[in-house]
Amino acid sequence: MKQLLLFLPLLIVIGLGFFLWKGLYLNPKELPSALIDKPVPQFELPWLEKPGQTLTQEVFKGKVSLLNVWATWCPSCRTEHPFLMELAHRRAVPIYGVDYKDEATAAQRWLSELGNPYVANIVDEKGTLGLDLGVYGAPETYIVDKKGIIRYRYAGPLTDVIWKRDLLPVFERLENE
Repeated sequence: MKQLLLFLPLLIVIGLGFFLWKGLYLNPKELPSALIDKPVPQFELPWLEKPGQTLTQEVFKGKVSLLNVWATWCPSCRTEHPFLMELAHRRAVPIYGVDYKDEATAAQRWLSELGNPYVANIVDEKGTLGLDLGVYGAPETYIVDKKGIIRYRYAGPLTDVIWKRDLLPVFERLENE
């Protein structure tokens, strides 16, 4: 028994070393999502562009679309914004925004100044929808199929390279189903 206690610290160090070594090979952009292949969570939140009206998860039914979580306080969202404008206007990709933990007036000013790539924006001032989606931080983008089911999630700002490599194949496959 005494000999076993002598080897215990060595076993702990070896175990920790293994987990640290394994972590070196993980991609931080590939964050797991429990919502893949599940419906967009139920919500009823304010519609940014139409004060006094609300939106629900029903807006995602009938077409393949993107759900983009963004905020005015997010520097990466500003970096991503011109590409979202191109996706929405030149490539005709329907994008719904979730204005995450933000002030509606700041979001309206942002969209007025930078342009609005979104079909509609959901005001998630308290972050409840973001919590239900499992958002780690903004920006995050989800591909939602014609039935309102989340099929893909990307954490971080979208670029043309990321769109073509990671999201476009999924988006096109879902459109053709």
